[in-house]
Amino acid sequence: MQLSSEEARVLGCLLEKQRTTPDVYPLTVNAVVTACNQSTNRAPVVCYGEETVQQALDALRERGLARRGVYPGSRVIKHRHALDEELQLHDPDLAVLCVLLLRGAQTPGELKSRTERLHRFEDLATIEESIDRMISRDEPLVRRLRRDPGQKEARVATVLRPDADETTSDPVARAAIRDARPPSLLETRVAVLEQQVATLRAELDKLRNAKDG
Repeated sequence: MQLSSEEARVLGCLLEKQRTTPDVYPLTVNAVVTACNQSTNRAPVVCYGEETVQQALDALRERGLARRGVYPGSRVIKHRHALDEELQLHDPDLAVLCVLLLRGAQTPGELKSRTERLHRFEDLATIEESIDRMISRDEPLVRRLRRDPGQKEARVATVLRPDADETTSDPVARAAIRDARPPSLLETRVAVLEQQVATLRAELDKLRNAKDG
């Protein structure tokens, strides 16, 4: 069930925003575009247009991994993930999978620090338990990679990303993943405001179109 790079990024963003900005989730297409193009918590950094994101959302729905609809409090179509329904995943596993989708391969230590906003793991052992659960599935969602020279921990990757195989991944992207840092409070607030502005713009455009019609 390997996804395209665009599908993996969109799915990861839906997972992330469900936890970090529940007030604007589910997301409009514009909000998903903004989330995909963030410069924090992403590797590699991308610049997707609305058409690219819409195609990824359509593909995810066909796979049963996303849903769309008009939800309470909004008159525009919004999108949400369906991983918990389709794959029967619980909060710890969703948090780990989210980071792997957005950042690529990670060590257990990196996963523990980078899942803080999504799910609080007590220690590395609980991270390993989550990894083992997803590896032991009939159709595994993650796998352990060979340990890099000089590294104490082997990295873990999700098989959903097309660059999960370390032998084919971009070395520049891999360096970006290792050097990625958690966002500051200011960066987190800016990301939330960007999504809220995108949502307001989408609703304003809909009102204008209804008036013109």
